[in-house]
Amino acid sequence: MAEKTADRVQQEGSPREPGASPRGAGRPILVQKYGGSSVADVDRIGRVADRVVAARRAGHDVVVVVSAMGKTTDGLLALARQAASAGAAAPADPPRRELDMLLSTGERVSMALLSIAIQARGFEAISFTGSQSGILTNDRHFDARIIEVRPFRIEDELARGRIVIVAGYQGMSYRREITTLGRGGSDTTAVALAAALGAERCEIYSDVDGVYSADPRVVPDARHLPELDCAVLQEMAECGAKVVCAQAVEWARRSGVALYARSTFDAGPGARETVVRRSTAGAQASRARAVVAEGNVVLARARGGHRLDEVLRAAGELGIGFRDLSFGDGGGALVIPLLNVPDWQGARRTLAALLPSLELVEGLASVSVVGDGLAATAEPLIRFVEVLSRAGIAPRLTVAGPLRLGALVGAAEAEAAQRLLHASFVAG
Repeated sequence: MAEKTADRVQQEGSPREPGASPRGAGRPILVQKYGGSSVADVDRIGRVADRVVAARRAGHDVVVVVSAMGKTTDGLLALARQAASAGAAAPADPPRRELDMLLSTGERVSMALLSIAIQARGFEAISFTGSQSGILTNDRHFDARIIEVRPFRIEDELARGRIVIVAGYQGMSYRREITTLGRGGSDTTAVALAAALGAERCEIYSDVDGVYSADPRVVPDARHLPELDCAVLQEMAECGAKVVCAQAVEWARRSGVALYARSTFDAGPGARETVVRRSTAGAQASRARAVVAEGNVVLARARGGHRLDEVLRAAGELGIGFRDLSFGDGGGALVIPLLNVPDWQGARRTLAALLPSLELVEGLASVSVVGDGLAATAEPLIRFVEVLSRAGIAPRLTVAGPLRLGALVGAAEAEAAQRLLHASFVAG
C-alpha cells in the first residue's frame, strides 16, 4: 500500500518539475532532517536554527524534520519497560500502542524548541506533529508505514512565509491512532514530505558526513562514498547501514527525490556529503560497494513440521517483520531483525506455543557485501564463502542476490567478518 501511495503522491494533480512549489508560485522548497545528535541540547538546537535560517535567507521555503533529542527515545523505552515490569512476577513487554503514545513525545520536544530558537532569530516558524502534518499510516504500532501524505497545513504555512518544523518518526493511522515509523523513521517522514511537496531536495543531517563503505568504527579503512544509487543504498539500509533508513530510501527511489546525507557539524567549504539518486552516472556492474552488518537478529528454522502459511500467519499476528525467507518441502528458514520488535520475549514465548517445532536461534548477526551484479557469476559467492571459511567462521545461513551476498554469523564474529570481507571485496 505504501508503495502505491508513494507513486500516487508523485502522480496526483498536474506534473511538477523537481523543486517546483505545489502552491503554484514562490520559492523552491527544501526539506531538511536533523537526527538526535544534531538536536541533543539547546546549544546544538541553536546551531541547527542558524543553518535553517541560512537556508531561508538563501531563497528557499524550508521544512525541517527533527528527531528526539540525543538518546531520548532509548530513555523512554527503558522507562516503559520499567513500568511494564513493576510488580510483575517476570519482566513484561509494554503494549505497542502505549509505546507509540510515549515515544512520539520525544520529537515534539525537539520541534517546539527548534521553532522557538528560529523565532528568537527573527524568523516566523511553526511546529507540527506528524498527524498535524498529514502523515497518514497503516494501523501497525511501533513500525507503521506511511500510506498517504496530505501536507495541506504545511503548504498553507509556507505560503504565509513561515518555516515549518515537523516532528519526525510519527503519524496517525486511518483509525486516528498515533503511530511511530520504526527506528530511523524521521528519515521516512522527511523524504515522504519532500515527495508530497515537490521539494528541490531532501537533506539528511546526522553526526557523520555521509555514507561509508563500512562502519568506520569497525573497519578503520572504510571509504567515504560521495555518490550512490537508491537501489544499493536501500539494500545497505535493509541489512543494517544506519545513515538513512530503508523505508526512506524506498520513498526516494519511487518518487525521484534526491537525498543529500551530510554532517550537521561540518558546514565549511569542501565539507563531504553523499548524494543519493535513482541512478548514478558511471555506475559499474559487478562491483561491491560496501560491507554492512546488523546485530541482534534471530534465525527461525522450520524443519518440515510447519507449512509456510502457518509461520507467516504467526509472524503477522505478532507484528514481527522478517527477511531472507526460504521455504520448500523439507521446511525452511527466515531471519527476524529485532530492531523494531520491542516485545520480543513475549513474542518468542507465543511463537513457541503456536509453533512448537520452530527453532529460534538467537545471538546472531547479519554480515553482507552490497553492490551491483554480485550474483552475475559464481565467483563472488565462492570468494565470500572462502573468506569466512579461512577465518574459521561458519555461517548459520548464507544468501545471495543481485545486490547482496549475506551470512548469519555469531554476534562475536561479526566485526572480524566485516573487516575481512571489506579487505577482500572493497579495499582490494
